[in-house]
Amino acid sequence: MSRSEMIKFLRSLSSDESSLVLKGLLDGNPELLKKAYDCAIIAAAAVDADRIGSEVFSSLDSLDYGDLNGRAGRTRYGYTEPDEAAWELFEEKLSPFIDEMVKNRDRALPAVAKEYCIGIIKGLLMFEKGSTSDLKGWLQDAPGEYIDTVVEEWAKGHPGSEDIAEVMRVVNGRSP
Repeated sequence: MSRSEMIKFLRSLSSDESSLVLKGLLDGNPELLKKAYDCAIIAAAAVDADRIGSEVFSSLDSLDYGDLNGRAGRTRYGYTEPDEAAWELFEEKLSPFIDEMVKNRDRALPAVAKEYCIGIIKGLLMFEKGSTSDLKGWLQDAPGEYIDTVVEEWAKGHPGSEDIAEVMRVVNGRSP
């Protein structure tokens, strides 16, 4: 089989199949394990706060009355106020970004966690200032409250004073 055919076959593998191949290669091969680890660190570190901010903004800005209508009002479990449902939707959209920040904080990748923190803050500020979401009226206090939540969660990783100052400049500057 030619090199190009092997590459084509390997590129056709599913994520699960690729994971099995990688596990098989790394088991018992410490040199390859170190190379894979180094590549993984580089891949994990390839984040950009502005890109994250744009993704946060897009996710939050996509909230609309259709989302709210599926949550607010009478349900089999009682009644959900529209503002409560709007906050739940907001939290659900923001949660994956916070989870990724925490994951990187817990992986001992403080620079990556900081980029996520700054990106999330930028996205929240963009939402606060420029959202056209149908639900923005229900969520006027949400961006400010969640900025505090994001910073508190990030700070659990015990960042240095320079990193704290950098994040606080973004928070206090209130400019995405």
